[in-house]
Amino acid sequence: MRTALILLLMLAVAAVPGSLVPQRSSDPNGVTTWFNDKPDIAPLLDKLQLFNVYTSWWFSAIYMLLFVSLVGCIVPRLVHHWKALRSAPPRTPARLSRLDAYATVRLDERWAGREAEVVAAAKEVLGRRRYRVADYESRGTVSVSAERGYLRETGNLLFHGGMLGLIVSVGLLSGFNWHGQRVLVEGQTFVNGLVSYSSFSPDRFFNPDQLKPFSLRLEKLDVTYETQDQEHLGLPLDYDAQVTVQLPGEEPSKHNVKVNSPLRIDGNDIYLLANGYAPTITVRNPTGEVVFRDSIVFIPQDQFLTSTGVVKVPDGLSEQVGMLGFFYPSAHELESGAFASDHQDLRNPLLTLNVYTGDLGLDTGMPVSVYSLDTENLTPIAARDLDVKPLQLHPGETVELPNGLGTITMDAEIHRYASFNVHSDHTRIPGGIFVALSILGLIGSLLVPRRRVWVAAREHEGGVLVEYAGLARGEDHQLARAVNSLVDEHTAVLVSWKADSRRDLQ
Repeated sequence: MRTALILLLMLAVAAVPGSLVPQRSSDPNGVTTWFNDKPDIAPLLDKLQLFNVYTSWWFSAIYMLLFVSLVGCIVPRLVHHWKALRSAPPRTPARLSRLDAYATVRLDERWAGREAEVVAAAKEVLGRRRYRVADYESRGTVSVSAERGYLRETGNLLFHGGMLGLIVSVGLLSGFNWHGQRVLVEGQTFVNGLVSYSSFSPDRFFNPDQLKPFSLRLEKLDVTYETQDQEHLGLPLDYDAQVTVQLPGEEPSKHNVKVNSPLRIDGNDIYLLANGYAPTITVRNPTGEVVFRDSIVFIPQDQFLTSTGVVKVPDGLSEQVGMLGFFYPSAHELESGAFASDHQDLRNPLLTLNVYTGDLGLDTGMPVSVYSLDTENLTPIAARDLDVKPLQLHPGETVELPNGLGTITMDAEIHRYASFNVHSDHTRIPGGIFVALSILGLIGSLLVPRRRVWVAAREHEGGVLVEYAGLARGEDHQLARAVNSLVDEHTAVLVSWKADSRRDLQ
């Protein structure tokens, strides 16, 4: 037990870095940011496997030692418990008066020579109380030895077995888990497949065949805002993503996905993670030909959804154009001339764009994030510190791009987007079963008392002396009460056997 407790403490301490440092399995972008922002310390942390804490050799070593410790604890106790269940209760001690709980009853001369009947009555009472009993006789004393509370040890073993099963299920079945994220704009459809995810994190035993076919379409994202509480006006109260799910060979079905209320599809859980606005941008060249049109996802930067987004136009204009945008759902101008949003809803939507030209780095063959724009090698042609100020667009407006490059339009209708996390967890059912077994075992080990009780009868001063004694394993504050209750019930049985009067008892 001491070893197991030490290993549990070590496991808890070893898991701490996993919450302090981003993990490759869950936050690969965060790891990349660490290498960019802290190039001196990040390689050292990587060598120590702090970016892969839960698969590191040192965390796995503690995990395996805990597994071995549990097996080494359970197996010997299981063998001992099995032998104890098959063995008879121990012999009656010679001096019962030395035990924790002790009581006596003296029967008059009319019970002389009937010690066996007295003990038989006690045996009947103990049997009704679900004691395992055994008869003994020694030096003129007839006795019954009784024992109960084996469920306490059974509960202990069940608890440890549940913990062992949980460790095995998490250690093995979690290797088949996976989760992926996908951003959907209202009206867009997602098909469950590797190429469809914005990011995908498989575990070590993942196989692409595990992906069950289905499609998910985001019809609308409704948001309810606080309108009564003056201190929290404008803050969201509820997010409701209305989706349409299509399974192979079935009719489309409507569902709602909310925060902490995921949608379950064919063993996969779909969670609503984040949301924001995705205004639709159209870029035309000087002749009016559309060279770019897309709904651009803007990432919120504050509680009022002041958001940033990137527009990249690699083809169709005289040179490549990149735009760094700021979207304000409810824009108001500050004294400095900058803008800010004071509400999440679309009360006065405004899009401002800093415009750059140059090589966007899309032809190098290296993956480039659609949410960021590297302006180091780009030339700004519209910005706050230039003569040409950032472009400003309200819904439905069209403005000229600098240098006669063309025009840009923001559609009148501004769509919302939602970020979904699709998660497949193979440890859910076995983990839940083993946790439930552990809880049941723990309840049994805490609430079921382990007791031994003896009732002995021998000739004494022409009558019969009946002795009652009890012994508990561990603390049992109800032991004396249990013995006294046994005395009362036993004497009641004896009185019923001798129905003439209670004068048979002294």
